[in-house]
Amino acid sequence: MPPLNSLKCFESAARHGSFNRAANELNVTPSAISHQIKGLESFLGIELFRRTKRKVILTEAGEQYIGPIKSIFEQLESATADLKSAQKGGYLSLAVAPAFLTRWLMPRMESFQAQYPDIELEITSSMGAVGLSNSDIDMAIYFGNGEWDDLEVHYLRPISLAPVCSPKLIKPNQPINTPEDMRFYPLLHVSKRRDEWHDWLKQNGVDPKFFRRGLMLSSGSLTAGAAAQGLGISLADSGLLSEEIKSGELILLFDHHLRTNRSFYLVYEKRRAVTPAMAAFKEWLMEETRKENVVADIEASKK
Repeated sequence: MPPLNSLKCFESAARHGSFNRAANELNVTPSAISHQIKGLESFLGIELFRRTKRKVILTEAGEQYIGPIKSIFEQLESATADLKSAQKGGYLSLAVAPAFLTRWLMPRMESFQAQYPDIELEITSSMGAVGLSNSDIDMAIYFGNGEWDDLEVHYLRPISLAPVCSPKLIKPNQPINTPEDMRFYPLLHVSKRRDEWHDWLKQNGVDPKFFRRGLMLSSGSLTAGAAAQGLGISLADSGLLSEEIKSGELILLFDHHLRTNRSFYLVYEKRRAVTPAMAAFKEWLMEETRKENVVADIEASKK
């Protein structure tokens, strides 16, 4: 095999018809190009160029040789591009907790798609833990305490709950100025997390028994939606409802937050081989949540 570097110099010089232009392209001196070409000709025992004062011209042998060499370099370039594309592409199936999916992930998906346009995502909404070993799901975002057997678990963000409601819910003659004023309005509950309102009210010095019981819904996403419809007051993570709060669709009644022992986590099977698509999504997701948590810590320090 002839030296690869001499073949690169030959291909560039043949394409440009000039040692000087080949030197500029390869960021070497013209004498280096000439030296490499002479070495190749010596190796082959054939003259590849006719030298003139202004340019170099391929000999008949050079013309015969350049075709296959050019094709080989094109194949190398194509193979390298395909490999790089494969590392940034692929398919990824996700199962995501509803609130995280609609309130946090979807508004940021444009960023992920811009960074990884060749990754095909299939996303499903899942209320509970998905049996990853018995499904085609590659990764999932769970809401819970982070204790799941046989799973790789990566912490994303905490849940911090505060009361929100639609401004149209509040009656002019019954304003909500203190937590105790909420007793005149229905509270919206997540059926599997009935302790949250009790804990928030106790934390703020109010007896829960004086408050009206409102709708019982299956998820925090549904209680937030019901609150936006004016059906009651929901305990929600204001970070997940930032767009609704900014638009005025929902108002944050009190900036008193209940920290729970539940958070959002990215999970996948321990024994599963991590594909390039999985690695790319994990890296992007961890960076996005890291930035959000830093901003939240800064805001908290100002209070």
